[in-house]
This record gives sequence, structure tokens and C-alpha cells, in this order.
Amino acid sequence: MVATASTSSAHLLLLSSNVTRKRANRIAAKASPSSSSSEKNEIRVCTNRTCRKQGSLDILQLLSGIAPPFVTVNSCGCLGLCGSGPNIVILPESVFVRHCGTPRKAADVMSAVCGVDDEGKCLEALALRKRAEDDMGRADFPQAYTLLSQAAELKPFGGLHIIYKQRSAVRLAIGDISGALEDAKEALALSTDYPEAYICKGDVYMAMNQFNAAEESYAIALDLDPSIRRSKSFKARIAKLQEKLAPANPG
Repeated sequence: MVATASTSSAHLLLLSSNVTRKRANRIAAKASPSSSSSEKNEIRVCTNRTCRKQGSLDILQLLSGIAPPFVTVNSCGCLGLCGSGPNIVILPESVFVRHCGTPRKAADVMSAVCGVDDEGKCLEALALRKRAEDDMGRADFPQAYTLLSQAAELKPFGGLHIIYKQRSAVRLAIGDISGALEDAKEALALSTDYPEAYICKGDVYMAMNQFNAAEESYAIALDLDPSIRRSKSFKARIAKLQEKLAPANPG
């Protein structure tokens, strides 16, 4: 049994290293839209002591939740503007923004970076998604589906790929397998190098007993984000996949 598990695990890692690496590189190249307004940008949020006391961790979480795929949000050390925080810097232009301490101002910054004005839809969609996450934690999947559908209908300029990814998981939980696959694909259409969406897609294929397709999806996720190898939930998925891929035990 140990040898079988090791062989199956090696097969998955080989797939990740060779076959799907090429595919992952191809899809990652398509991640950002071709328009100049969608060039890759980064927002760094100071989480040093003073800014942290002024609420920068909440701003970091909010910006991460409303960011479109072509904007990355990361924490950083002191930006040298202590006392006027929370402070952020927008790259590559190196534009510093002080006193970014409210959801409204953070959303305005993201709108400016993306060159759009969604009239608060991102914040509204984020609030619905957070409520849905609470419902998912309580296993109230029908209510979570309703909230995520409302969020998707708002069509916010940022975070929509996360909404579809979460709704995919919810639809799978309530037995809507075709809908779950549709939402996973929609998330990937919006963000082609989104590892969590590939994991959702793999979960759907597992439910469909399409184990080779599940293996490929999991492998692409691993190739895009090698750190998930240490995740307990990802390890559990691979263990389950190994069981399905292993030959029948003759004994």
C-alpha cells in the first residue's frame, strides 16, 4: 500500500513538473488583459507598528478582497510616513497614499488604480461574500449560494473571480455538479492563473469520477502555487485521488 501511494504521488508530481508546467505557463501568460489600463499593478500596505495600530491589517484584507486579477496586494514594512497612516504605496508608479483608513477610501484607491468607478459595488459584493463565508462555515449552503449569486449579479470590477470560485464550492456542496464546474470555469476565465479555482475544478472532476482530469487540475494548481503542497486540505485531496488512481488490491 505504501509503495502504491508513493507511486501515485510521484505520478502527480511528475505531471506537475512536466506536462502541466507548459500548460500553466501558457495560461499564466493570458492572465492579464491586453489593454494598457490592465497592466500588472501592486499595492503595498504598511503593516508596521504604527500603521497596524491605525487599522492597516483591515485595509490589507479589504484591498485583497476587492482586487481584480491584474492587481496584487501585499503587506510591507514602514513607508516612512509614520503618524499619517494607514499608509500604502501603488507600484510601479510609486504613488503614496496616506490616511487610507476607511473601506470607502480603500475602495476609491482601488478604483483609481483600475481606472473605473463601480459606485461602491465592490464593497457591497465583498460584504455579501463575507456573509456567505459565515454561512458556509455553518454549512448553510443554500443561503450562501443566494448571497454569492447576489454578489455576482453586481458584477464588481474586482473580486468577481473569488465569488465564482466560492460559489463553485457551494454548488458542489449542494449537489449541483454541472453548476459547480461552470462557476469554476468562470473563475478561471476571469483569472487564468488562480490556483484555488483549479482546486475547485479538480474537486468537481473528483465528484464526476473524472480522476485524470482532477489530477491535471490539482497539478496545475500546485505548479502555480507550490506552497499548497504543505496544506492539509490539499494533502487530503491528493490522498483521496491516490486511492482512486491506485489499482485494485488483488488481496
